[in-house]
Amino acid sequence: MDNMQLNGKTALVCGGSDGLGYGAATELAKAGAKIVLVGRSPAKLNEKKRTIDAINHMDNKTIELDFNNLEKVEQAMTDLVNSTPIHILINNCGGPPPGKLLDADIQSLQVAFGQHVLASHLISKKLIPVMKSSGYGRIINIISTSVRQPIMGLGVSNTIRGAMASWSKTLSLELADTGITVNNVLPGTTKTSRLDNIINAKKAKFKISEQEARSMMLAQIPMNRFAEVEEISRSILFLASPDASYITGVNLQVDGGKIKSI
Repeated sequence: MDNMQLNGKTALVCGGSDGLGYGAATELAKAGAKIVLVGRSPAKLNEKKRTIDAINHMDNKTIELDFNNLEKVEQAMTDLVNSTPIHILINNCGGPPPGKLLDADIQSLQVAFGQHVLASHLISKKLIPVMKSSGYGRIINIISTSVRQPIMGLGVSNTIRGAMASWSKTLSLELADTGITVNNVLPGTTKTSRLDNIINAKKAKFKISEQEARSMMLAQIPMNRFAEVEEISRSILFLASPDASYITGVNLQVDGGKIKSI
């Protein structure tokens, strides 16, 4: 569809050098958007930039950032908006380490809150005025199905993802009359390095084989398979496009039917 085209738009993709972030960047580039990749590893960023450059035939940008340093995040965004108008923001950060919530110390919660909620807030505050002046704005947060149903063994993640969802809904209401939309994508179990880590953790915890750990997870998914990165990325592309202009404040589950509630 023509409205899925993003020619003339620029997207800032956090966590863009790997996993779902890179998948989103790829789909947005295919639709004609220029991409600004944000990540911690210069080597990975440069490698993925070359691939993105070949997709959209542009000189895309990279920003090396660690979301543990919020002062640098704020400064980087100030520098960015002075040179590059951003129309689409993909907030995305790797999930906190697994474990029970009661086993987590205060610092773990503070670190995760900073990386997810505070970093997203700082970035959004810098970019929203630019979106308003350009007449186009999409903020899409890659979160988790734990927003709907807590995932056992991911105590800190469940807590922070819920905070992100509430932050997003509030922001969507405050921005609704500007035409800037704010939505969340809730990926189900997806074939990324994080899935490998979770499987390995289950292997160790239950002293089972990798196949048994996979089967244990697949049994919870009605479609009986893990999501491909592209399946999550295409939902992000839709929300970033003009086709989604009247959709804001929603949690879009892309989970193969895992969450049973209506």
